[in-house]
Amino acid sequence: MDSYLLRRSSAALVSAAMAATGLALTSPGADAVPAPAPSAPVSAFSPSFDAGARIPGFAEYLATGPNAGTDGSVIGPDYTQGDLATEAVGREAVQLTAPGQYVQFTLARNANALDLDYALAQGASGTLSVYVDGKRLPTELALTSTYSYIDTPDIYGSRTHHFYNDVRLLLGRELHAGDTVRFEVGAQDTAVPYTIDLADFYQVAAPLRQPAHSLSVLSEGADPTGATDSTAAFAATVAAAAAAHESVWIPAGNFAIDSPLQVDRATIEGAGDWYTQIRSDEFIDNAAAVPGPVNLADFAILGSTVGRHDDSTENAINGSLGTGAVVDGLWIQNTNVGFWLQYGNTDVTVKNSVVLDTDADGLNLNGNATGVTVSDDFVRNTGDDGLAIWSYPAADAHDTFAWDTVEQTNLANGIAEYGGSDNTITHDVIADTNALGSGLTISNEQFAAPGFTTLGGTITVSHNTVLRAGAMNPNWGHPMSAVQIDAYDYAISGVKIDFHDTNVIDSPYSAFELVSGDGTGLPVDGLTIDGADVQNVGTVVFQAETAGTAGVSNVHATGVGVAGTVQDQYPPATPAFTFDLGPGNTGWGPTPTLNYFPNPSPAVP
Repeated sequence: MDSYLLRRSSAALVSAAMAATGLALTSPGADAVPAPAPSAPVSAFSPSFDAGARIPGFAEYLATGPNAGTDGSVIGPDYTQGDLATEAVGREAVQLTAPGQYVQFTLARNANALDLDYALAQGASGTLSVYVDGKRLPTELALTSTYSYIDTPDIYGSRTHHFYNDVRLLLGRELHAGDTVRFEVGAQDTAVPYTIDLADFYQVAAPLRQPAHSLSVLSEGADPTGATDSTAAFAATVAAAAAAHESVWIPAGNFAIDSPLQVDRATIEGAGDWYTQIRSDEFIDNAAAVPGPVNLADFAILGSTVGRHDDSTENAINGSLGTGAVVDGLWIQNTNVGFWLQYGNTDVTVKNSVVLDTDADGLNLNGNATGVTVSDDFVRNTGDDGLAIWSYPAADAHDTFAWDTVEQTNLANGIAEYGGSDNTITHDVIADTNALGSGLTISNEQFAAPGFTTLGGTITVSHNTVLRAGAMNPNWGHPMSAVQIDAYDYAISGVKIDFHDTNVIDSPYSAFELVSGDGTGLPVDGLTIDGADVQNVGTVVFQAETAGTAGVSNVHATGVGVAGTVQDQYPPATPAFTFDLGPGNTGWGPTPTLNYFPNPSPAVP
């Protein structure tokens, strides 16, 4: 706890100088940050977690982590809504405010490509220099704030958010463990301040070759330079390939798709998500159930949506993929939503894909999803839920989120299940959620009616790690926990919710919240929590705000900020929550009973 206190004390000095938007600068002459820093935040990709996306040849390095050094200024840690440091992975970042300042990363493994997570001031754009082992690359990174600074006035309690964006670069050479990559403000780089959150490094394979029994979009006149719209050529290739019972091939290139494709059944493959790039806000739009399968593999969809539009279908993949579809190895960035799967998706697999910088959800199963598996996917910087199961207007059932990593959701939840039956959330890592959500939520909040299907069957939630999650809810005036079970619009009953082997680490407030978020005191029943490792929470392990019962066993807690359990029910006449304690609980207890929300210890910056 001592190093945690030290980090938060230093953060207070920085936060005092920040404006409400988080854009005020720290001193350009600040001392260099040592590398490694003894209190560096833990990466969501820590090898100690038996969870998260398994991405070959990938490494994430935080700008204040053990592989980084800088002569810039550290901002954070911070948990204040609408703040730059709060939205950073690790709740910390580095600001470069003058020519010559840099962030440098020392590689722990080989790489040949990078992706930089950064923020600029609103309205700013510019370049940033890259050095490899001290030699400046001829190609500079082009950075922009165009896709940042989202306002959602229709979402009560939200503030301007979504500050970060990503830019990627194929290096054209092999880097090895021990090599250094430096991002430095050159004399020509005038978009200061540059806020650097992290850098991802990839080992990208050579481009794939056109497979046998496939038709190239070039055969129908697609333009690989992106100078002209290739929508008609893509549609013609899909039709010709279907008639010939062949697949569709998209070679390396930059293709503009100005209108979405409607595809009943196809296999569409690219040369790799770093080589085949489709410039489109919406690539597939199947606005009714299709037979499928619509298989998609090995290409990028790079959008240009500005701001969140819930009445729009500008989602990279929108609607139905049919039965048995496999989506493998896509890169989706800067669209409204990555995957909005609705109307009909049965036994669909979405795997090995990256979704970055969406205005709303990363992936949402919007009803009629059965047997869908979402695995080994990496989702970061979403303007709503990272991954969601939403059983509206029909049930989602027997779906699985497994071995996924979700970071930096800057408005809602990391992973959320809203209704549905017999679904599984397992071996996932969720980190750094903000404002109006928790890290992991199981809920009966319907959002729209009629047609919502409440939780049913057995919901299995196992072997997940929730890191630095939880937030002060501006609408409720009290904190949300890292993990939330919410009887929002309907009582949670007639369902078994089985939590086991859950890790909750460095939550600023509490670990588990039992709540009826609409404020009517609906109960939470059928909940079992067996096996949890809780490390460093600011308040209590359990925060009860409604009635209900849970069986709790083998919950081990260390670094608990406040002893006891919150029982602060609303409405006030609502009965207290009952904890049926089994064996193996250590480091916490149901007493003392706190009928208020305690101040966290240490204080949340």
